[in-house]
Amino acid sequence: MVDEPDTPGRLSETSEPSAPPETGDSAQAPGPSVRRINTSVPHSARIWNYLLGGKDNYPVDRTAGDTICEVFPGMVDIARHSRHMLTRVVRFLADDAGIRQFLDIGTGLPTVDNTHEVAQRVAPDSRIVYVDNDPLVLVHAEALLTSTREGATDYIEADVRDPDIILRAASKTLDFSRPTALMLMGILGLVTDYDETRAIVNRLMDALPSGSYLALYDGTDTDPAYVQALRSHNARSGVIPYTARSPALIARYFDGLTLLDPGVTSVAHWRPEPNLWGEPPEVASYGGLAYKP
Repeated sequence: MVDEPDTPGRLSETSEPSAPPETGDSAQAPGPSVRRINTSVPHSARIWNYLLGGKDNYPVDRTAGDTICEVFPGMVDIARHSRHMLTRVVRFLADDAGIRQFLDIGTGLPTVDNTHEVAQRVAPDSRIVYVDNDPLVLVHAEALLTSTREGATDYIEADVRDPDIILRAASKTLDFSRPTALMLMGILGLVTDYDETRAIVNRLMDALPSGSYLALYDGTDTDPAYVQALRSHNARSGVIPYTARSPALIARYFDGLTLLDPGVTSVAHWRPEPNLWGEPPEVASYGGLAYKP
């Protein structure tokens, strides 16, 4: 579990991101990824890290996150319930479904219970490839996304709009003749054109064999306050706009696949774990898990 915020909807101030982990000779100049980190413009991966209670973000990201939360305090709930769904999905895939390969696109910054940690806790021989296009994610991934001895963990710096590049690079670690879990968690909303998102999903799933899975969630237009918060966020200069879509449009990503129960639903309702606080909330992020026959 991540640390809870001090007050609902408004996170406490955090320290500056830890310095990029050193590798090799400490006197070396920072690599290209380090030099390309832009701390003057908010980035979705760092905002998400802030909403999850992480420290790998900058003042501009915290300001953007706080602005969203001022308009829509429920944004913290969306972030955390989405993260918890990811954990439950990976645990199911590694344990019940016997999946040993994961292609996680739109990784974001490492926090707790990352895909490889959950999967390799169940099956140490799991192989995971992460994909993101934020240089700060790459810097931390190189040092923090470590693997068990039996398995493998790799990171690709690439854009979800380039599925062929992703597949070629991921094939160095993953065997695409074997069942693989494709994970697109909260990333397709960053692609404005819906037809393009469908093409991306189809291209990636076409490359995977029978027995593979698609795990996906994204923000929805089911809560007017959330839609308004996104509208305000998208109007900010320099940010990548995020598009909330209807649950029906999200469900179409699973066309041709076999949806597992409970289908496409609010992330908090996807196979929730028993708790003492009753029914989980309905948050404006919907997703599901489907099997490729």
